[in-house]
Amino acid sequence: MPDPIDFYFDFASPYGYFASLRIDELAAKHGRSVTWHPVLLGAIFKVTGMKPNLQQPLRGEYLTHDVGRIARLTGTPFTFPDSAPVNGVAASRAFYWLTDEHPEQAKLLARALYHAHFAEGRDIGPADTVAEIAGRALGSLGIDRAAVTAALQDPMVKDRLRTETDDAVERGVFGSPFIIVDDEPFWGWDRLDMVDRWLATGGW
Repeated sequence: MPDPIDFYFDFASPYGYFASLRIDELAAKHGRSVTWHPVLLGAIFKVTGMKPNLQQPLRGEYLTHDVGRIARLTGTPFTFPDSAPVNGVAASRAFYWLTDEHPEQAKLLARALYHAHFAEGRDIGPADTVAEIAGRALGSLGIDRAAVTAALQDPMVKDRLRTETDDAVERGVFGSPFIIVDDEPFWGWDRLDMVDRWLATGGW
């Protein structure tokens, strides 16, 4: 079996949100699976010297215009959240708490968190909000708010998020979404068609 595609994203990234809605279907078309990796761009920006797009003159204004345009183009539910750029620590920790034993449920949670933030405009930064969304999305697994709240403070879960972010930097990840196909890197939602072509042809 070919190696999984690696999909790196930050829950604060609207472009990551748009990519999350396509990446698994795109990969499956080519017989590939996808490993999801939430990371913290704030930590990565300390390496690159960048700031969040919304905090950059001109670029922030362009982003707010562009993401609305993408939503209209793709018919994707979208509400620009007042809390942007959100702190994705709690959301990312919840994902890593789940992913080793329940990878598909972890993806389900990630999609639910992304939907709450960018489709409903909710602030998913607070741990209580993440626990509430997780309990609602994963209640059928017996996962409740109390378990998620406790997991967010687990030192092993905290270390996992730090390690994943450090490993992403080692692999050259500097933005969201960032997709790696057999060591070939692609940055940005607008590279998904290129990823599709790369998978179809074996590269060029």
